Amino acid sequence: MPRKNETMEAETRYARSGNVSIAYQVVGEGPFDVVHVPPFTSHVELVWQVPGVAYFNQHLASFSRLIRFDKRGQGMSNNVSGAATLETRMDDVRAVMDAVGSERAALLGVSEGGPMSALFAATYPERVWALVLYGTFARVRWAHDYPCGHPEEDYRREVDEDERAWGTPEHAAEIAQALAPSADEESKRALATMIRQSASPGAAGALHRMNLEIDVRDVLSAIRVPTLVLNRSGDNPSITGGSRYLADHIPGARHVELPGSDHAIAAGDPESVLAEIEPFLTDTWEQRAWEESEPDRVLATVLFTDIVGSTAKTAELGDARWRELLQAHHSLIRRQLARFRGTELDTAGDGFFASFDGPARAIRCACAISESVRDLGLEVRAGLHAGECERMNGKVGGIAVHIGARVAAEAAAGEVLVSSTVKDLVAGSGIEFRERGTAELKGVPGAWHLFAVERPSV
Repeated sequence: MPRKNETMEAETRYARSGNVSIAYQVVGEGPFDVVHVPPFTSHVELVWQVPGVAYFNQHLASFSRLIRFDKRGQGMSNNVSGAATLETRMDDVRAVMDAVGSERAALLGVSEGGPMSALFAATYPERVWALVLYGTFARVRWAHDYPCGHPEEDYRREVDEDERAWGTPEHAAEIAQALAPSADEESKRALATMIRQSASPGAAGALHRMNLEIDVRDVLSAIRVPTLVLNRSGDNPSITGGSRYLADHIPGARHVELPGSDHAIAAGDPESVLAEIEPFLTDTWEQRAWEESEPDRVLATVLFTDIVGSTAKTAELGDARWRELLQAHHSLIRRQLARFRGTELDTAGDGFFASFDGPARAIRCACAISESVRDLGLEVRAGLHAGECERMNGKVGGIAVHIGARVAAEAAAGEVLVSSTVKDLVAGSGIEFRERGTAELKGVPGAWHLFAVERPSV
């Protein structure tokens, strides 16, 4: 058991994710891996100067191999323009896990790191054996079916004020006080210093605004790993309500509300938090439920395309020339699928069915296909949806696939149409949408809100 005055050796290394270097540290030699997904700001080196956080990390490392990293654009990681999407940040986590040889890990998603952790667990179940969510939420913005969120106007005003003041000692001290009101003065000063040096005003503002657009509610039912949801009872209502929502909508999740008002996970009484996390992870690891069978369900984005007016085109060209054109069409689509990491699942006549592990990549692929087939004198319609899919002999099936096909059927010539689930998952991507209203999808209950993609750069 670590003592609060102990220090721990922690060397910063870098993992390459695309063209960005992600700073990470590994401490501890426990039997299993825990990836700490950081809150709004982080700094893998300065965090050790915050006594409570250092003790918390030491305790985690006493029973696990603890893997910590800085988000791109923060701390020791590369500076980037704007805020990264959840999809890109999932790539960063995988890059860090690959760099340290972690095939499967438990994720500890703290505060702002929670939504990405939930999405990662649903998208890559083969890389996650447990999920712990602390003081987090499914979305930021208020909605009639999510009343614990922030009113948008109030949130945007607070973000503007926050960005103007960000980086000053006074503002950092205010944040530290809000995050850890029960911490001692030494810890608050160290926390404030870390916050100031973790992110620039622009980076903080971009991340705040991107978070406003995130909504992972529709993917929670696809999480199939053991999940523990924690929060403190006196935290902000958006956190207490958000945690309850997560626990209610993640299958089998256990919710524990602890006493206290500190939002920072290591502040207040960290022992009560650790007393929940350690046995949960230890017991889950010992049960090793994932060894009984590989995950047969996964969150995926499905894409359907088909050629508009194919019958008339066949009559115009004749069978032989149509076959040549169709072959060129298929080759073009397969090149784009390879470019955007898509998986071809089926072709039927002039239609393609593919899946992706990231919705932004799927959208950009659909747009690239739509643009490039015009050089062949063709127009396609494309539809996308993200949801839980069943793996079956290298294919995927389930209701999400049927919804994707129905969304595509609603698309006009040359249009890329997406469900609201897809739109909510690509916050920060720069992809813009135009509302297409609601539609009744054949064979699918309810009205579905659809959006047309305004062409992004690909």
